[in-house]
Amino acid sequence: MSGQGVWLRARERLRRFPELLAGCRDQAVAYGRCVAATTTGHAELQKDVCRKEFEALKQCFMQAAKTTMK
Repeated sequence: MSGQGVWLRARERLRRFPELLAGCRDQAVAYGRCVAATTTGHAELQKDVCRKEFEALKQCFMQAAKTTMK
């Protein structure tokens, strides 16, 4: 079995990423705002602080990926 097929599939997923991101713009903006707001100054991002926003973005990506599958 050749490993080339794995790389071709991975490359195709990466090619689709900008399209998926554009479709999840609102969720990406909300997550980015949360991260930026919680890391102002010298503060470090703490685990689960932006979990709700991240989960919404993740769900959007998963849904978009399912609907655009060939």
